[in-house]
Amino acid sequence: MASVKLEHITKRYGEVTAVDDMNLDITDGEFITLVGPSGCGKSTTMETIAGLTLPTEGTIYIGDREVTNLPPKDRGIAMVFQNIALFPHMDVYDNISFGLRLRKYDKEEIDERVDRAAETVQMQGMLDRMPSEMSGGQRQRVAIARALVRKPAVFLMDEPLANLDAKLRVHMRTELQRIHDDLETTVIYVTHDQEEAMTMSDRVAVIDGGELQQIDPPLICYNEPANLFVAGFIGSPGMNMIQGTVGQNGFDSEYFDIEFDPASVGVSRGEEVTLGVRPEDIYLLDRAEALSHASGEIEATVDVLEPMGSEILAYLMLGDSTEIDLDNPDAGGQLLVSVDPERDLETGEELQVVLDRRKVHLFDAETGEAIQHGLVESTQAEADAVSGAEAETDD
Repeated sequence: MASVKLEHITKRYGEVTAVDDMNLDITDGEFITLVGPSGCGKSTTMETIAGLTLPTEGTIYIGDREVTNLPPKDRGIAMVFQNIALFPHMDVYDNISFGLRLRKYDKEEIDERVDRAAETVQMQGMLDRMPSEMSGGQRQRVAIARALVRKPAVFLMDEPLANLDAKLRVHMRTELQRIHDDLETTVIYVTHDQEEAMTMSDRVAVIDGGELQQIDPPLICYNEPANLFVAGFIGSPGMNMIQGTVGQNGFDSEYFDIEFDPASVGVSRGEEVTLGVRPEDIYLLDRAEALSHASGEIEATVDVLEPMGSEILAYLMLGDSTEIDLDNPDAGGQLLVSVDPERDLETGEELQVVLDRRKVHLFDAETGEAIQHGLVESTQAEADAVSGAEAETDD
């Protein structure tokens, strides 16, 4: 096992900058996921760690060694790719042991490592099978075992589940977490699937346009996104965005207002801002009785309903809007709401909703940077309680 450190890594292809001044500090034994849309630079970042491509600028450390210019074989890493790429004419044993045989390990050690790796990925008793006789999930386990036998300091996984069906992906996510827990090794995982990133990672590194946007534990990225990009990318369905300005008493928009003290948030009157709220943090008025910090009522009309089983996704029109733009979730005049499936809704129904002010986010409209997470002002009783706790700590 080993830590991995990237210092100011930049990779250019002619005039195109694929990775721009990337800084990452990955601790020993950590499972970290690089996530972002296609073309964001996540795979290029991994390739520089692996040594498959050399950075234009910057330095890479694995453990206490600088490996920036070392070939892949000398970095102590193993990779699992999206394309499983097993040798079709070799059985499971030969596929797993291929790298060890190339390095002239003795037969006894090869057998011991292969048996241990096969047990880890639950492929015991299948070492004589051919790739054509196995399912996609089993072949992926063989690819993982082939990496395990090398006892690498760092595992690099580049979208290894992308070619599997949805049910098998969920199963393999669980398997990868189990393997990581058993081996306690460092894993760097690349995916465009934010659900994979959220469920498996110790930390998530969100990348866009070759730049690191945020690196934090999954729930921090979800609940406290650093900017508009992270807010929109992390979470499915995505966060609702409403454009507005800061008024004398808080957020003002064409569709609704949210009262708060601008000075307490650090914004000025007239400043353009974007308000973000996730679908599950919007409540129908008749279901919001237990909400302790509700916004004012917002008038809306149901336009499109999507029953999902555990929830109903309701697209609501605000103000004078006449149609929801399903291809543009950030378009004005609409809200996407997660509704209890037991609640009967009909297209065209007029209703009122409220926002959970504790879960409302405010972003700078120009830079996209987060300004505030939660628009709830402390009551005097809460302020007194905090002051009392601080006084006891000082004593």
